[in-house]
Amino acid sequence: MVLILGGFAAGKRSAARALGYTDADMSPDVDSDRPVLVDLESTVRSDPDRAAELLPLLLKKELVLCCEVGSGVVPLDPGERAWREATGRLACALAKEAETVVRVTAGIPVVLKGEWKCR
Repeated sequence: MVLILGGFAAGKRSAARALGYTDADMSPDVDSDRPVLVDLESTVRSDPDRAAELLPLLLKKELVLCCEVGSGVVPLDPGERAWREATGRLACALAKEAETVVRVTAGIPVVLKGEWKCR
């Protein structure tokens, strides 16, 4: 599994396309049979308490894209803090298990772990 992290509109989907995936391969639904999960942070937002249970499902995906949500000002709202923490912890768990971890900044993929295998 490849984990691609980055800020909002940083180029994560373009990085996925560079790996040979198409928009038809991508879905925000963790239960979808599509090989690429996009918007992991939105999946966690829908039920932060379920985040830890998602790990086995996510490890079956070929590629997971997630916005980095832990930088910046800490939200005052407890629900927002819980969502950010759950997303961050899940991303850490995924990164630990992933074959490859890439961070995309300004459209430039930087490999943090493993090997970038563009097609």
